[in-house]
Amino acid sequence: MSKTILITGASKGFGRVWTEAFLKEGYQVAAAARNVQTLDDLASTYGNALLPFSLDVNDREAAFAAVKKVHQHFGKIDVLINNAGYALFGAIEEASEQEARNQFQTNFFGALWMTQAVLPIMRAQKSGHIIQTSSILGLITLPFLGLYNASKFALEGFSETLAAEVKDFGINITLVEPNGYASDIWKNETHSKGIAAYDEIKKINSESGNTGSFGTIEATADALLKLVTVPNPPLRLFLGKVGLPFVKHHYQQRLALWEEWAEVSENAHGN
Repeated sequence: MSKTILITGASKGFGRVWTEAFLKEGYQVAAAARNVQTLDDLASTYGNALLPFSLDVNDREAAFAAVKKVHQHFGKIDVLINNAGYALFGAIEEASEQEARNQFQTNFFGALWMTQAVLPIMRAQKSGHIIQTSSILGLITLPFLGLYNASKFALEGFSETLAAEVKDFGINITLVEPNGYASDIWKNETHSKGIAAYDEIKKINSESGNTGSFGTIEATADALLKLVTVPNPPLRLFLGKVGLPFVKHHYQQRLALWEEWAEVSENAHGN
């Protein structure tokens, strides 16, 4: 049976690649984007299988209205993919209040509003799958992406909690964890106003980066197609060959440090 998939951030990057892959597979796709004209070619090719619509996920009321519209149009929503997001670059000290709020509005609250809107529909269906586009930077951190890291850590926390809350309703939750990809999120960078004291550290950090390890976005399509068909999808799915080894290395370091301080931790328990 054909699935109905609702995806945000569908105009470019992962969202565009996944939208096209689902359509090719014969699925019905409701594709949300700030600029729906970017989806005109897909609408021309796939006709009624695609419902493109404009949406700013930061607007809670608009998010609820959009989910209602999609449900009325297709009669069901099998999969929600919260993919809209962007990265703010800069040191923690450099971020303005508005930049920090904007980062969380899109990456965290946008996903929260869409999730809250779709849950009553999926509970009534007694089935559903919510996929959150997170990042390995929701599990570990990199310098000068602190607010982006924080927004993805928050997404991880609410999604893991949600998975336990909705399991008995037949709803699955998956956090997709891409490593670095040659995507628009890095091409259209948003930078905080710099503080000169960080210039040298930024330079060193930039020179140590390995963009040659970035994956190809198009290669992720098969993974998403499999993810939406398996009966018991994983809570977390890494995308790319770099992410899992990178995270394992950092978690091994964390465990070693926690063990080193274990006696102090235990003594802090009291009687």
